[in-house]
Amino acid sequence: MQDRFQVTAEPRTEQGKSASRRLRRSGKVPAILYGAGKDPASIQLEHNEMLLHTEHEAFYSHILTLKMSSGADEKVVLKAMQRHPVRPLILHVDFLRINEAEELTLRVPLHFLNEETCPAVKTNGGVISHHMNDLEVLCLPKDLPEYIEIDLMDVAIGDTIHLADLKMPAGVRIASVAHGGDPMLPVVSINAPRGADDAAGAAPAK
Repeated sequence: MQDRFQVTAEPRTEQGKSASRRLRRSGKVPAILYGAGKDPASIQLEHNEMLLHTEHEAFYSHILTLKMSSGADEKVVLKAMQRHPVRPLILHVDFLRINEAEELTLRVPLHFLNEETCPAVKTNGGVISHHMNDLEVLCLPKDLPEYIEIDLMDVAIGDTIHLADLKMPAGVRIASVAHGGDPMLPVVSINAPRGADDAAGAAPAK
């Protein structure tokens, strides 16, 4: 996966709720950096820079470069982010360091292709039901996909695509299935148009 995002970070010395509130008032975001066998590190980020990054879907499933003020860059992924419930504010961020030799678990978006042009929808009026919009995957950092594509062109009305039907990129596994979960969970289906079942089952007029 190509490195597209760089996040500016500085060490954070003050701890606690009061210190975090002061940081936010000054346009900063408190954050934590952990993983890869190293001690956790408290850091702070530029709020407006982070807000711009989060407008891109790919930011959530990319290997990021954390540009430390000390000059020691870190390769990380975004693991958690706390937002204000009403205002467009980021309150806290968790980053996980990357170990290139260890698999990581991360959610990536699902991209559904040919939703409007597949015959089941365009010609027959089928209705698409999304049971999942993203998927937790397990892979080495070098194999981390930006998204998983699902082509609906040949899906017929009444058909369902399950986890087991997905074509995963090389080196990428579905985390839930790898851990013994149900591979037949539905991902997306195309249903008959509303009213079609009622019309088919209605008694013929006398």
